[in-house]
Amino acid sequence: MTVFDHVQRSATAVGLTVVGGFHPQSADDAAEGVQTVVLLGPGGSETWDHFCQSTEYSDGLAHGMDRWSRRVITALGEDLDAEPAFPFGGPPWLPFQKWATWGEHAVPSPVGMQASPSRGLWASYRGALMFRMKLDLPEWPDASPCSPCAQPCRTACPIGAFQDGSYDAARCADYVRSEAGHACRDGCLVRKSCPAGQQIALPTAQREFHMQAFLSAN
Repeated sequence: MTVFDHVQRSATAVGLTVVGGFHPQSADDAAEGVQTVVLLGPGGSETWDHFCQSTEYSDGLAHGMDRWSRRVITALGEDLDAEPAFPFGGPPWLPFQKWATWGEHAVPSPVGMQASPSRGLWASYRGALMFRMKLDLPEWPDASPCSPCAQPCRTACPIGAFQDGSYDAARCADYVRSEAGHACRDGCLVRKSCPAGQQIALPTAQREFHMQAFLSAN
């Protein structure tokens, strides 16, 4: 079993999955001395199942999923001799969008959100592990999910919250809270419309959880 296989199995055991990875070319790309960055994302319903059994889910405090991710990925880093990194908790903010481009071949979608070849607009990251050794990495799909697509994401939002590469979060939140926005409450209609990655769409309860967190913040 390779080191990468061990990393993937260890991530799977705690409800996450490796969604990408890359070898940094300079100290600007990751912490100095880091030779491999491995991106961690949701592992389908397994992530939600693990989170629902956690203290962070049941304690009623804010940012439960982020706190769970920090605890679990930090422990993974200790076990695997890697430094954890997270897309939340800034400033400063780590360049996860760049990492997604390098590590998973994610591209800007027509609505601005990044889309990955295998996960479409469901692409998200719970964190990353930074290794000071060069791991042999698999090849991830690199064909753009957007160029051959009919791009239903452009018209999926009922209020046009995504326009010219910008996103009106306040208008979106007001609509989702309204009676008319009921269909959006178990997940963004734009994300749902993306043909890529439909097989890894988050469980309904998890989509509702994230939408409630979004409404609480806006």
